[in-house]
Amino acid sequence: MNYKEFKSIKTNILDVFTNEIYPVEITIKNGYIHNIEDIPSDVFEFEKDLDFEGILVPGFIDAHIHIESSLLTPSNFASAVVPFGTTSVVADPHEIANVCGLKGIDFMIEDASKIPFDFYFSAPSCVPATDFETNGAYLDNLAMDKLLSRDEIVALGEVMDFVGVINRNKSIIDKLNIVKKYNKPIDGHAPLLSGENLEKYVNVFEKNNTIDENHNNDVTNHEKSSINEFEDINDVENSVITDYISTDHESVSFEEAIEKKNLGMKIMVRQGSSAKNMNSLFNIKDKISLFSNQDFFGTVSGSDFEEVFKNPIFDFLVSDDKEPNELKEGHLDILVKKAINFGIDIIEAIKMVTINPAKHYNLNSGSITIGKKANFALIDNLKDLNVKKTIIDGKLVASDNKSFIKPKKPTLKNTFILNEKIPEDFNVYIDKIDLKDEKEFKTDIAENNLKNSKTKKNVRVIEVTDGEVITNEYDAFLDVKENIIQENIEEDILKLAVVERYGNNNIANAFIKGFNLKNGAIASSVAHDSHNIIVLGTDSKFMARAVNLIRENQGGLVVVSENIKKILRLPIAGLMSDQDIFTVSKEINEISDIIKNSGSTLEAPLMTLSFMALLVIPKLKLSDKGLFDVDKFSFVDLI
Repeated sequence: MNYKEFKSIKTNILDVFTNEIYPVEITIKNGYIHNIEDIPSDVFEFEKDLDFEGILVPGFIDAHIHIESSLLTPSNFASAVVPFGTTSVVADPHEIANVCGLKGIDFMIEDASKIPFDFYFSAPSCVPATDFETNGAYLDNLAMDKLLSRDEIVALGEVMDFVGVINRNKSIIDKLNIVKKYNKPIDGHAPLLSGENLEKYVNVFEKNNTIDENHNNDVTNHEKSSINEFEDINDVENSVITDYISTDHESVSFEEAIEKKNLGMKIMVRQGSSAKNMNSLFNIKDKISLFSNQDFFGTVSGSDFEEVFKNPIFDFLVSDDKEPNELKEGHLDILVKKAINFGIDIIEAIKMVTINPAKHYNLNSGSITIGKKANFALIDNLKDLNVKKTIIDGKLVASDNKSFIKPKKPTLKNTFILNEKIPEDFNVYIDKIDLKDEKEFKTDIAENNLKNSKTKKNVRVIEVTDGEVITNEYDAFLDVKENIIQENIEEDILKLAVVERYGNNNIANAFIKGFNLKNGAIASSVAHDSHNIIVLGTDSKFMARAVNLIRENQGGLVVVSENIKKILRLPIAGLMSDQDIFTVSKEINEISDIIKNSGSTLEAPLMTLSFMALLVIPKLKLSDKGLFDVDKFSFVDLI
C-alpha cells in the first residue's frame, strides 16, 4: 500500500525532556527526524497554518507484550493498535517459540517486517519454560547466541526459571552470560519473590552480592532528588543494563514492586486482560505511606510536594497479554488515561510509554529528537488524550480511528499430533492414582466424613481469582462413583485437563473452581507456555468433544454443550488467527457469550483458562504431566 509520506510537519510538539509544549517545524528524511526548527513566538502569532491541530507526542511503545495472546499475527496486531498511537512494541515470542522454536520466531520477525511498524523482540530465555511439561521445541545456548546477535532482538526475554536462577543452575546461567556478550538487558519474571531469594535472582552475576551503584536506582533517593532538585524520577542515564536482571512485570502489590525497585529493577505496571495490577501499584494510600516515612516528609511546601507526588515511582506501562476484544477498543492510550486517573501527571504517564522504554531497550525512538525515528502520535489535547493520527517512519498509518495497514495472509504449519479422545480419557479413576497412605489426610477429615471414606475423596482443587493469573489451592471432598471422582457443579468444582499435542498423547486430569460453568466445556490450544490443549468442563463427554474439535481444526478456541459447537480457528501454530481483529473479536464475542450464558462470571474466561497450565505462576497449576505446586516447584498428589 502507498502511505502518505511527510517531508515536513509544522505543529505543536511535546518535549519529554523539558516537559514543554511549543510550535516547531519538523523535517523528515528517510523515515528519521532530520531537523527540528523552533517557530518563534512572534512568527507563530501571525502564522496559523499549522499542519495539525493538537499536540504531536512521541509514538507509544509497549515495553512488554506477547503478541500471540492477542490471537493476531504481528502484522494484524500492528493494524489493530496504530489507531491508538502505538508505534512500537518489545514483544517476547516465547509462546510460538515453545511450539516450533526458531522457525516460529523467524515467522514473527518476517511477518512483522512486511508493514510500517517498529517491532522489537526479546529472545525467549525459557523454552521450555520448565522441565515439568511437554512442549514442541528447545532453544539451547547456540540458539540464544544466534538470536541475540540479531538487530531485531533487543533483550533477553523474561527469565521465568527463577528457581534455576536462585540455585545458579548452569543451564540458565549460561544463557544469561551470553547476553553480556551483546550488551542487551535481561527481562525478569519474579512473581511474589521476596527477601534473600529475590536478591539472588536480581543480582544473578553476584558482584560481591551487591548491585552496581550506577544501576541501583533506590526509590528513596529518587524521591529525595525529585523533591530537592525537581528531577524526573525516571530520567536516568541512558545505558543498557546487562549486569543484573533489570525488569519485572509480575508485581501484584505495591510492597512487592517497591522491594524490587529498591534492588534496581525497572517496574512494569501491567494492565492486561487477565492480570490487572494498576490498582495495586498506583494505590495512593500506599504511596502516601511510603512518602510519609521518608526524612524529607514535612520539610517542603505543599505545592512542591504535590508536584513530586504526581511523578510515578514505577517505570513502564505494559499490557503483557491482551485479548482482541479489549485491544480493538484501545491499547496504551487507555493505560495512560488510567494512570492519570490514579493521580499520575499526564506528561509523566506519557513518558512511561515513550522515552522510558526507549532508553531502557536502547531504541532509536521515544522522543521527538533529531536523529530519532519519525514515529508520532497526534493527540487532541493533554486533557482528553484522544489520538487523531499515527505516523511511523514519517508515514501516515492511521487517522481518525482508521488503520491504513493492510496485512497479507501468512502461513505456518501447525504441530498437532494426537489421537482422537474419548470421554473415558477425562475420568479421574481412583485405581489409576498413585495414592499415598490415606492416614495422612484422614486425620484432617471430620468424623462424619470418615464413614464415607470409600465414597468421598479429599481433593486438591485449583482456585481461580478473577483478574489474576495467580491461583490458590482449595480443598474439597468430592464424591466417588464407580471408582471415578465426580465434579460438583453446584459447588463450582469442575473437571480440568491438559492434553499433550506433540505426539506423546499425555493427559493429566484435575479439578478447578472459579469458572461457574453450568453446562458444557471450553477448550483452547492457547495454554501458556507449552500450548498443549487445555479443557474445562462439566462432563467428560463434553470435554472429549471439545478437544476433538480442536484436533480436527489444528488449533482453536472452543465451546461445546448439548446443542452447541463453536470454534475460533487458530491456524498459525495453534496460537493465532490469520484474520483481522474485527473478525477475530466477533467470533470471540460469540464464544464468550455462550460461555457466560452457561454461567461463567469471569471477565475473560478464555484468557484465564489459558494461564491454568503456566507452571511459573503460583500457586497450583496443571501440566500434561500432572498437578504442580509452583511454590514447592514440584508435582503434588491430586488427592
